[in-house]
Amino acid sequence: MKTIEICDVTLRDGAQGEGISFSEEDKLGIATVLARLGVGMIEAGAPGMNARDASLFEKLASLPCFPAVSAFGQTRRAGMKAGEDPALRALLDSGARSLTVYGKSHPLHAEKILRVTREENLSMIRESVAFLKKAGRRVLFDAEHFFDGYKADPAYALASLEAAAEAGADVLVLCDTNGGNFPGEIGKTVGAVCAAFPGKSIGIHCHNDMGLAVACTLVAVKAGAVHVQGSFTGFGERCGNTSLCQLIPSLQLKLGYACILPEEMPRLALAARYVADVSNTTLPSNTPYVGESAFAHKAGTHVDAMLKLPGAYEHIDPEAVGNERRAIASELAGRAAVYEKIRRVFPEIERRSPEVDLVLGEIKRLERNGWQYESAEASLELLIRRSLNRIPRFYRLEFFDVTDNYPFSEGTTGCLATVKIFVGEKAALESAEGDGPVHALDMALRKCLTSFYPAITGVRLVDYKVRVITPNEATAARVRVLMNSTDGVRTWTTVGTSRDIIRASWKALVDSMEYFLIGRGISGPGE
Repeated sequence: MKTIEICDVTLRDGAQGEGISFSEEDKLGIATVLARLGVGMIEAGAPGMNARDASLFEKLASLPCFPAVSAFGQTRRAGMKAGEDPALRALLDSGARSLTVYGKSHPLHAEKILRVTREENLSMIRESVAFLKKAGRRVLFDAEHFFDGYKADPAYALASLEAAAEAGADVLVLCDTNGGNFPGEIGKTVGAVCAAFPGKSIGIHCHNDMGLAVACTLVAVKAGAVHVQGSFTGFGERCGNTSLCQLIPSLQLKLGYACILPEEMPRLALAARYVADVSNTTLPSNTPYVGESAFAHKAGTHVDAMLKLPGAYEHIDPEAVGNERRAIASELAGRAAVYEKIRRVFPEIERRSPEVDLVLGEIKRLERNGWQYESAEASLELLIRRSLNRIPRFYRLEFFDVTDNYPFSEGTTGCLATVKIFVGEKAALESAEGDGPVHALDMALRKCLTSFYPAITGVRLVDYKVRVITPNEATAARVRVLMNSTDGVRTWTTVGTSRDIIRASWKALVDSMEYFLIGRGISGPGE
């Protein structure tokens, strides 16, 4: 297999994405996960531009992945010797064995932004690379705006690469900095550069401003690029960078290039979700390969075909990237999808069993009233159990009451919930304040349940969403509430629907608690 060096820029270019803010611990965690996958290089930051990055490199030195970590910086300043430039000195002081220095390949940018002559810009590139190479480091030259510069003045764009190559640059990285080039243009230009620099490693760095970063990168590799840069889940400046969690499996599983450790490919989806969680972003469910919906099947004909011939509507085995096949149960999905869900809970039930029709009928009835189970797998499992009368009776609700007062005094929440339940013959009555009615209900229910089911203390809500189902009915509209909960190991989603947002929230909250108890193997009151 031909090897492609993967350079992950999540911690540097990715950190420039809007709303992204990494702590040092976040960066160390992401670097460790990427290193375990076998990512060849991790661009950890710019120590000459950010004092916090300088501290990070000291800690990275103790990690096994440190030899693969790269520091990022710019060419020397105009009118200054390379050895006297503090930014270049900071690159060396970082201790990183690989150093990436970027410079201008577009003559207009050199003249209008750096305000230097074309010749001086080439000298800045040449002298910066030579200075870093003299220190015994591996040096990558990022040719900024290369593709746009090549369109404007091919000879000068190539001259910028020549300056870096003459000074000893190990990799010449061609950057589509504005993300405005089509795959055909990228492929043609990369091919021309590879022909002009035979034997030199050529890299590619694409931005996603037209939604084509992955496509452009794939074309660049086919044209001869052997070094690829991108952020792991695609976030970064403006519209982001090449998404490596999408690119890597396309290169390795479909085109036969070696990118990461083969035995780690089944951890790709888990790594993508980890990076998304740490960066406080949402991994879109339709993200190719690693998204929750990447192998989800809803149409009845599709699900039926998948049961007969696994892979009939999938381009790869989902397990190859650590994902899973999902049959979405809905009124559109039909009997096959419902059966697939039922047999995961009760494998002894046969496909032609009347229980399947019973559950399907209940799903259709509820969906006509605004319920939806596509994103609420936990509530769907509970629906199956309830429809088939196979669910423990953990407790019985006597009543709940919620009050929200205004005005309220400083330091109080203003919301109070009271809940009374029976667990077997024993009653529990508790009240709790909360930051809003749903929070208060959550706290009161937990207080009631904790004495009977102590494990409940480990459950917490991580997300809460409200969708208006019938907006034409204004304030009388029916709403759907989705809750994401976790016990620190598993995460699950439950749903509730009502014209009353508090009642809808209560239904989702009850499902969340019951799903957790079933998952813990608890089968009776107060067990």
